[in-house]
Amino acid sequence: MFSKVLIANRGEIAVRIIRACRELSIRTVAVFSQADAEALHVQLADEAVCIGPPQAIQSYLKVAAIISAAEITGAEAIHPGYGFLAENPRFAEVCEGCGIQFIGPSAASIQMMGDKAAARRVAASHGVPVLPGSQHPVRDLAEARQLAREIGFPLIIKASAGGGGKGMRVVTAPETLESALATAAAEAAGAFGDAAVYLERYLPDPRHVEIQILMDAHGRGVHLGERDCSIQRRHQKLLEEAPSPALTDSLRQAMGQAALSVAEAAGYRNAGTVEFLLDGRGNFFFMEMNTRIQVEHPVTEMVTGLDLVKAQVRIAAGEPLPVTQADVRLQGHSLECRINAEDPDRFLPSPGKLTNFRAPGGPGVRVDSHAYVGYVVPPYYDSLLGKVIVHGHDRDEAILRMQRALDETLIQGVQTTIPFHQKVLRHPDFLAGRTSTRFLERLTEAQ
Repeated sequence: MFSKVLIANRGEIAVRIIRACRELSIRTVAVFSQADAEALHVQLADEAVCIGPPQAIQSYLKVAAIISAAEITGAEAIHPGYGFLAENPRFAEVCEGCGIQFIGPSAASIQMMGDKAAARRVAASHGVPVLPGSQHPVRDLAEARQLAREIGFPLIIKASAGGGGKGMRVVTAPETLESALATAAAEAAGAFGDAAVYLERYLPDPRHVEIQILMDAHGRGVHLGERDCSIQRRHQKLLEEAPSPALTDSLRQAMGQAALSVAEAAGYRNAGTVEFLLDGRGNFFFMEMNTRIQVEHPVTEMVTGLDLVKAQVRIAAGEPLPVTQADVRLQGHSLECRINAEDPDRFLPSPGKLTNFRAPGGPGVRVDSHAYVGYVVPPYYDSLLGKVIVHGHDRDEAILRMQRALDETLIQGVQTTIPFHQKVLRHPDFLAGRTSTRFLERLTEAQ
């Protein structure tokens, strides 16, 4: 086992990793930008190193600064969290070259699954259903038009190197293809440094269901059930739950096996998530694989009793998986609400100083956050303040518990998305489990 781990991230996920390491008797090193000098992860870590100015490109995305911090502090491993460099194959490769263990999959696996078009080919070649679409990034408008005729409308343009809703455009008619293609490519280039895009048939009202997997270095893997992430805005998740109210045991097993097939084909190791779209007839289609820990991992922890971050560290240290597939049992129901410092109606960032912060508590309530009274929410990064996670005996109890937890939560000094979540949790369609990626659209139309 490692004696010291550097966390190449910030915010609630850095705090989460520090806590897991402490329970494994591992010392931690925090890195921080000048804007995060007073951040909670800096206060909780055993050591902290400033790596640059506030802008992420000059700090949290600066590979040389992070590697230098690991070397001068003697960290044996680096945990990238999510976002920033977590899915950067070059970063994983540099860690390996410097003799530092990257707590995640290999650079080759990240590279393979990070190219969304290539990932589709991998899935299809191993019998996992994929939506009709291009097998390679489109070369030009002429090829895009030919593919569009074959795929049909509506279709969606996606960034090959993308994620988080960036570089995506839905096209409903041939006459808008050219402008949508240019816009998606430009957005992809700006967000990922890669303008490559591909085309795929668009499902107009699907569920977004993902499968959590763990793979060790000894050829063993398990799937840990699913998370329903259908409540989204512009392809960015807002609320998640496990298990999905739409899955049967047989469908869960089929999707779990499909996820493991994709991971095995990629030679995958560590924690990862295979994402699917699910239509109203119970048909599922591979969408992509996220080669990192997910923001929404706590709901899986709540229903399985497993600590996924500890599992990541142990796998990276060469230990075998602590469970077999037969050991995995889903107990109860869990929900997670992402609390962002944003205007709850327009979803615009609301940076500023927290003048009051009261977290909820009581049975079955967990809060993953880096916020505290006096904390200043900086304007440079994602606006996530934290996550409220609940666990109940069943879905109804979990919903009531989340309603109660959010009612208890008090955050002053900035606007938050708590009012949005309170609306969702009381909406008849959500209460009945009738959700899809168009849920927010319908909620807005009804107002």
